[in-house]
Amino acid sequence: MEADNKNVKALAQQNQEETTVFFNRLKRKKPKQLDDITHRLHDKVSDNFNCLSCANCCKTISPIVTVKDIERIAHKQKMKEVDFIANYLHLDEDNFYVFNQTPCPFLGADNYCMIYEYRPKACREYPHTDRRRFYQLLDLTMKNRELCPIVYEVVERLKKEDL
Repeated sequence: MEADNKNVKALAQQNQEETTVFFNRLKRKKPKQLDDITHRLHDKVSDNFNCLSCANCCKTISPIVTVKDIERIAHKQKMKEVDFIANYLHLDEDNFYVFNQTPCPFLGADNYCMIYEYRPKACREYPHTDRRRFYQLLDLTMKNRELCPIVYEVVERLKKEDL
C-alpha cells in the first residue's frame, strides 16, 4: 500500500522497529552511495506526488525560522523584523524561532503557501530526502516519515536497496 496524507502515520508506526534497525545500521556503516541512491529515490517518488494534495508538513510542524528568514520574510511582508517576530514567532525549547501556530499562518485553504517565493529555508529544503550527507538526517527522517508520504516512500524503497 502506498502512503498518502491520511495513512502515512499509521504505516510508519507499523514498521517503526524495522526502520529503526535499518537506520542504526546506516549510521554505523555510512554507505558511500547513500546520497546518490536517496536522491534517485527522492526524484522518483516526488515526481509521483502532489504536495498540494497533502500539506501535512505545513499543517502539523513548524520549521525553524532563521534570522535570515526573518529578515527576508519581514521585508517582503513590509513589516519590521521585531513586529514579524512578535506576531508570528516564538523561541522553542531549543532556542530556535518557530511559528506560534500550526497550521502555518501562511498556509492557504487551498494548501498553497502565501509566502512560497520567500518561505523559510527549512521549508525550501523539506522533506530533506534530497540533501547531502543524508545519514546525518536519519533521526529527522524517522520523524518526518510519519508526516510526509514522500519521506515514507523513500525510506521504504531505500530499505530494499543493496546497501
